[in-house]
Amino acid sequence: MKALIQRVKYAKVTVGGQVTGSIGQGLLILLGVMPEDDEKFADYLADRCAGLRIFEDEQGKMNRSLLDIGGAALVVSQFTLCADVSAGRRPSFSGAAHPEKADALYEYFKNALEKLGVHTASGVFAADMLVELGNDGPVTMMLETTLNSAGKPALK
Repeated sequence: MKALIQRVKYAKVTVGGQVTGSIGQGLLILLGVMPEDDEKFADYLADRCAGLRIFEDEQGKMNRSLLDIGGAALVVSQFTLCADVSAGRRPSFSGAAHPEKADALYEYFKNALEKLGVHTASGVFAADMLVELGNDGPVTMMLETTLNSAGKPALK
């Protein structure tokens, strides 16, 4: 799985003129699902997103997590994160999971965040979405899962 996370003051997603999800302070998470991903990757990535200490403390240091600040997450499906642009000028999306699998893991990921105590809003899977945000910092990071030597999920 790939998650492009952005620390935000606010974020919202609109589909067909209707706001489908909005948050105040927290994380905008653009989520890409790859063919080899499964629920253990989703659980691991949700835990990392919820616990990543990228929010400032009283001294202005990145020392607090999404859970520490009581922030929310806006999760948007983003198959283009799995694009391969190494050959030619047109991206290949063969690195993205099939829509049925991707949608199921997208929903699972959102539920995993909720189970950790993170209020979660979302876009609409496979829809044409307008995403608006106030990038705070800006702080933007790419998290990508892999298997470690022990066969457990880890970050690349």
